[in-house]
Amino acid sequence: MHAPSFPAGAEDSGAAAVRIGVLAPLSRPGWTEAGRHLLAGFERGVRDVNDAGGVAGRPLEPVVRDTAADPSRAAAAVDEFARLGVAAVAGEYHSVVARAAATRADALGLPFLCSSAVLDAVAERPTEWVARLSPPQSHGWRVYADHLLVAGHRRVAVAADPGAYWDAGIRLLRDRLAPRGGTVTAFDARALSPTALCDGLAADGATALLLLTGFPEPAVPVVAAVRRDPRLSEVLIGAPAGQPEFAEWEALLGGDGASVPFLRYLPERLTPLGARVAADLRARLGGAPSFVAFEGYDTALVLAGVLRSHGPDRVRAAPAWSRVAVGGTRGEIRFSRVPGIGVWQSSWTATQVVDRDPADPGRFRVLRSG
Repeated sequence: MHAPSFPAGAEDSGAAAVRIGVLAPLSRPGWTEAGRHLLAGFERGVRDVNDAGGVAGRPLEPVVRDTAADPSRAAAAVDEFARLGVAAVAGEYHSVVARAAATRADALGLPFLCSSAVLDAVAERPTEWVARLSPPQSHGWRVYADHLLVAGHRRVAVAADPGAYWDAGIRLLRDRLAPRGGTVTAFDARALSPTALCDGLAADGATALLLLTGFPEPAVPVVAAVRRDPRLSEVLIGAPAGQPEFAEWEALLGGDGASVPFLRYLPERLTPLGARVAADLRARLGGAPSFVAFEGYDTALVLAGVLRSHGPDRVRAAPAWSRVAVGGTRGEIRFSRVPGIGVWQSSWTATQVVDRDPADPGRFRVLRSG
């Protein structure tokens, strides 16, 4: 006998479906391409779960809400999910938005699997209700700082937006660079024009400028201004938060967007499942899927595993993080408690420092793995 097969489903697909609330930035000022990749991966995962029989014969049904990078909008969506009776919440890319969702999910006793946000303090207090797939910021940004040091950059400047995620990034960079003789100078990317920022950077003498700021504004104008300033021709531009990962970066900047190192969370080789999913997502997205798309897919697999073993009752699902083991697109996924991290943290996926090849900006070069 074959297992029943279900479509990915819409919100009105019937009472038998197990609903999952999904958060993603799908409109500005959110990083919409990241949201689109996350949702594409999650929906592909749901389709595969449903093709394999769903959860105890019931299909998974995504209920999607756009956060637009707004923490209050995310918190309101979690309230709505609770009223709709979802079994769990999933998704989100922006760390500060994910923290708002995690805080509300914890207060409501609603399981939340955060797909992509990396802020260490993604929950305001230790909680049993929240788990995370992506590595914490403290891990990835240390790998990035080590790449800068090996490349000879000890005088570093940042063009930074205000916010908890960017502030944490500055602290991590300073903590890693200072014991090795490095310094970090911060410029306010919102208060300064690109020209004024270039003037400050030239006076500072930094050999690297890191973009700790939103995309496409003000990141794209800053890159364009630095590339055209002859005083800064030897200055490395970096973007640890991953802005150059997405096709829009290349479309807006072309060759100016090459040789800008960024972080992504991919192993040297995907699993066989990951290779199949990559081909499916490439066709759907019209280009190579980012690591965010794989995080979305793996989120659906993990939640299906939890619900299959403990049922769709969200009270029973929350303690299951420590017992789940899922073969994902990038390796096996398990969760544990990590010192200093208040949520269930997945086993860490490989972290890469990558840039776009100046000879072919559509091609990525792996500069460092950690």
